[in-house]
This record gives sequence, C-alpha cells and structure tokens, in this order.
Amino acid sequence: MTSASTETLSVVVEREIPFPPEKIWRALTQPYLIEAWLMKNDFAPVVGQRFGLHGDWGSVDCQVVALEPNRTLSYTWAAMGLESVVTWTLTPAGTGTRLRMEQSGFRPDQQQAYQGAAYGWQKFLGNLELLLARED
Repeated sequence: MTSASTETLSVVVEREIPFPPEKIWRALTQPYLIEAWLMKNDFAPVVGQRFGLHGDWGSVDCQVVALEPNRTLSYTWAAMGLESVVTWTLTPAGTGTRLRMEQSGFRPDQQQAYQGAAYGWQKFLGNLELLLARED
C-alpha cells in the first residue's frame, strides 16, 4: 500500500527589529512602502480584499485572510502552481519587535519554489529593515 504525503513545508524567517510594531505594521500594510521593500501592489488592509504583487518575473495573486493591526497579517499567496499562505506576526520585544514571517503550504514536490522562497524572504526582510531604518 502506498500513500501520498500530505505534509507541507513552511518557510519561517524571524528577526528582532529595533522599531516598534506600529512602524513595522505601516511597512507591511501601506502600498507605497510595500513596493519599496517587496513588490508593486494594490494592497488594501481589509479582510477578504484581493490584491496582486507584481515583480519583473511575474505576479502573485493574494487575498487578505486575517488582520489584527500591529499584531498579525495573513494573506494567501498564489503563483506558478503554488497555493500558500503568508502570515506576519509582530510581538513587542524590549524596545523593538520580534517579526515572524511564515509562508506555509509548499508541497514536497515544490522544492524549487520552497528554496526560492527561503532565499527570497531573507532578501525581502533585509530590504524591509533597510526601509525601516530610513523611514520616519
């Protein structure tokens, strides 16, 4: 008897960032700031809102599924056969914030997408930290 694996993989990136959750929240939810560290978009912070992320390589179809200002933001992330969910969690930590990003839903046969996300999110969070350091 054989059975297909139903387990999925997740990419998790966590960082301690020396800024309050409110400042990070703005960068996660304001379209012009999202474009500065991630991609062009038509994001709106409304549960159920569909939006797109647009890069040189193509587009990602997304939908906001959960939102609690300054604490958590979750949206679907669908591109090139990948159906996943990105969840941001902000937790106050000392004078800064522990920021956790989890992209879940990679099937075992989606190793290329999984590896690409693992690399890409490190780069995107680096961009986010640079943006936060120069924005008031």
